[in-house]
Amino acid sequence: MLKKLRESFFSKFSNDIGIDLGTANTLVYVRGEGIVINEPSVVAVNQKTGRVVAIGTEAKQMLGRTPSHITAIRPLVDGVISDFEVTEEMLSYLIGKAEGKRRRIFGPRVVIGVPSGITNVEVRAVRDAARNAGAREVHIVEEPMAAAIGVRLPVKSPVGSMVIDIGGGTTDIAVISLEGIVRSKNLRIAGDRLNQDITAYIRSEFKILIGEKTAETLKMEIGSVIPGEISLETTIRGRDLVTGLPREVIITDSDVREAIAQSIHAIVESAREVLETTPPEILSDIMHKGVHLVGGGALIKKLPEVLEDILKIPVHLAEDPLSAVARGTGIILENLSEYEGILLANEDDISS
Repeated sequence: MLKKLRESFFSKFSNDIGIDLGTANTLVYVRGEGIVINEPSVVAVNQKTGRVVAIGTEAKQMLGRTPSHITAIRPLVDGVISDFEVTEEMLSYLIGKAEGKRRRIFGPRVVIGVPSGITNVEVRAVRDAARNAGAREVHIVEEPMAAAIGVRLPVKSPVGSMVIDIGGGTTDIAVISLEGIVRSKNLRIAGDRLNQDITAYIRSEFKILIGEKTAETLKMEIGSVIPGEISLETTIRGRDLVTGLPREVIITDSDVREAIAQSIHAIVESAREVLETTPPEILSDIMHKGVHLVGGGALIKKLPEVLEDILKIPVHLAEDPLSAVARGTGIILENLSEYEGILLANEDDISS
């Protein structure tokens, strides 16, 4: 009773914020308003002064275009914090921007999504960074669980559900039932690795060096897992590794497909491994309901069809797969007492 009264009191004087802390993008949900921020997880730092120059979209535009004393960095690598202070600065900026004119007396209550299987030390780093960024109370939820909640799967019921979350730094494959993860696998192969594969392939085959943004554009515009009805191609520009001068070449969807084939194969095989170790009763549920595909990597053309063909199970691409985790954190915020059982941390961090 005392806990409910305290929550009711603080809810009047603080905001509730859900954060999908991704390697590539960070999404912020504000209770009662929905997703209000979707920005790249990039921070530009002036190495001379140690000060942050830009965060998010503005910082991403600086990637590969900064003078030597300004570095545009990603403070999260493979879904976990690699630079604590910069992550803290980024969270502080995002929380402040999300609150805006809604800023209240007490710091916000925050739910943050993290990759499945990360260590206690990594979880503590996320929690501490959020606290230092101004959060009053911090709750941590595994991303595949948040994604399942975000796409309205029955995570509290004794019914099996399977989610494949292909993000920027990690791919989370999880089988969920009764508020828990029954089987899971976390791969450090996801959107960023596919970008690296494309960069390496073009460097090897065409002797041209391209940037990360160009590789990502290729992946999203003409990338596919199997050939489509129409062959796609685009022109890219980069630095010729032989002459050192600018050069442009035509890249086809076949080139991109060959570049990412090995990484896509690893994701598909990992999904198969998770299914092979799933209890039969839950496997029966998944065969009936299918696999749910979320995350930015889920948007690669023909991926659902390939997964369905190999796994022999229906594969559903979630509506707006990029925001599934953020929507899940929002649902948890709206009904925090109901979802206490699925949180990795449920602490009453109330500042005095």
